[in-house]
Amino acid sequence: MSVDPDVVIVGAGAAGVAAARRLAESGLSALLLEAGQRVGGRAWTCDVAGLPLDLGCGWLHSADRNPWTGIAEASGFAIDRRPPAWRQQYRDLGFSRAEQVAAAGAFAAWSERLAMAPPASDVAADALEAGGEWNAYLQAMSGFISGAGLERISAADYLAYDAASTECNWRVTAGYGRLIAASLPPKVPLRLATPVEAIALDRAGVSIATPAGTIAARGAILTVSTAVLAGGAIRLPAALDAWRHAASCLPLGHDEKLFLEILGDSPFAPETQVLGDPRDARTGAHYIRPLGRPVIECFIGGEGARMLEEEGPAAGFARAIDQLAALFGSEVRRCLRPLVASHWSRMDHVGGAYSHALPGRAAARGDLARPFEDRLFFAGEATHRDDFSTAHGAYQSGIRAAEEAIAALAPRRAE
Repeated sequence: MSVDPDVVIVGAGAAGVAAARRLAESGLSALLLEAGQRVGGRAWTCDVAGLPLDLGCGWLHSADRNPWTGIAEASGFAIDRRPPAWRQQYRDLGFSRAEQVAAAGAFAAWSERLAMAPPASDVAADALEAGGEWNAYLQAMSGFISGAGLERISAADYLAYDAASTECNWRVTAGYGRLIAASLPPKVPLRLATPVEAIALDRAGVSIATPAGTIAARGAILTVSTAVLAGGAIRLPAALDAWRHAASCLPLGHDEKLFLEILGDSPFAPETQVLGDPRDARTGAHYIRPLGRPVIECFIGGEGARMLEEEGPAAGFARAIDQLAALFGSEVRRCLRPLVASHWSRMDHVGGAYSHALPGRAAARGDLARPFEDRLFFAGEATHRDDFSTAHGAYQSGIRAAEEAIAALAPRRAE
């Protein structure tokens, strides 16, 4: 591989695409390396049964200030602005209106305790009501939001995201993953199936070792997941041990999606949702006929997703169908067929869903975002202080890291 760019971008997810877009406008040359076979990272629109299904991020969170919204509009991607059906149990099935009000009240009370009297431990679970009737429901919500139980969530980290969110959520009808993949600038060369094995420092900058050879560059932007950084898949100099430690404080949670195809006549109404069992922390959230399509998107988080990882997709499909049959009647089994499932935790170059800070470790996001000696720069959703776990947080971090690289390297190039 005989390319010697100014900057190597490691990882072609939302952060890597953003960094490439910014560097393409600068006077610096760039090369984008991606370990997998596609662009998008944890954004992946998979075409199954003629349908574009997002196996990763699917909602433009904080869409009214999300940079991907403007990129979609400028690129001709249609946006569906209908609000999500997340907080409505279709026809109150298995979750009465009174129970929904009580559960929502428990969530609001927990959120208020977290904000007004944060636990000294910084453990989000310590704000739960002892023996609270809806604690399992709150744990399920934590699984969906953070990918982990409240015992592993930093209260300060959770509050930072909650304060920044605008609660405006839209969708890209062609798929969020497809939008991100299509946004890579053609000016920046891309090498797929090219994992970085090691990064070394030298007087001229950095050396990037790959199976296809070593690349010399003046700097590099690392956008890989915290699981990759903390797990040692890329050999890094000892001088970066602090960055590796910061990554270990920001583990990826467990979140997976299952899609069931709806066959023939069914009682499933478009744009509705049901929780399988609101009293089970492992429950799935089942979004029915999103955008009118003949599928049910089953979102599994936290402990439920960890079980899915251990047991495999067949068990996950069976559990989702059982939950739907318990709510809609056993006859719906005949019109539900497993279609496709994600497996983020088992993907070697990903290792999980999105990051959460461990209790007492919210500051690790800033630690991980720090540049090293004006030649190594770090991006990715985990490096954003309040928009973490989102594609727009990843985008903003990629722009920030690219700006840091430009500020450090462009003046020296001109000398």
